[in-house]
Amino acid sequence: MAAPAVHFARLDVAPAEQARLAGLLAPDERARAARFRFDRDRRRFVARRGLARERLAAVTGGCPARLRFTANAHGKPELAGGPHFSLSHSGDTMMLAIGDAALGCDVEAIDPALDWLPLARTFFAGAETASLAALDPAAARLAFFACWSLKEAFVKALGLGLSYPLDAFTVAIGGVPAIRSGGDGWAALPVAAPDGYRAALVARAG
Repeated sequence: MAAPAVHFARLDVAPAEQARLAGLLAPDERARAARFRFDRDRRRFVARRGLARERLAAVTGGCPARLRFTANAHGKPELAGGPHFSLSHSGDTMMLAIGDAALGCDVEAIDPALDWLPLARTFFAGAETASLAALDPAAARLAFFACWSLKEAFVKALGLGLSYPLDAFTVAIGGVPAIRSGGDGWAALPVAAPDGYRAALVARAG
């Protein structure tokens, strides 16, 4: 099994590029874009979907505008005939992972003002929260976002989204990304995220 391909891209593109990417979208995507209240969110949605279509079409040999997507019961998008893919975004950055086995990815912008400890206590396993709290403040903030992105990537790989509790499994805090428990058959793969972000990738072990 080949390693998944990972792509990052900025979503705040020039107007001409925005118009070109809009032309690649399906009618339902254009309708969804039109429902965004804020122009920035609408533009980023269009860029995200258009860029993802281009990358996937480059792999399949198809036409970006003619790709057809479905979704599972939990809303995870799928491409008929493959390949497997996962799409994530945060701020003005998107992450797309493409592979020949089930996978999930997540990218998170590091928020220097976020009060992260209550979130960790609410969503993470007790051992993870304790490990985060034992770090110095700067390292703990980075480790929190790394932990969050890895957990998000795993539940996306499962195809369950946040309907699957984030404390039902544990991940490594700091160092090499890993699923410590509750993730048999899955592997966390290292990802070099853009500056100011943390990102994670989980795929079927093989």
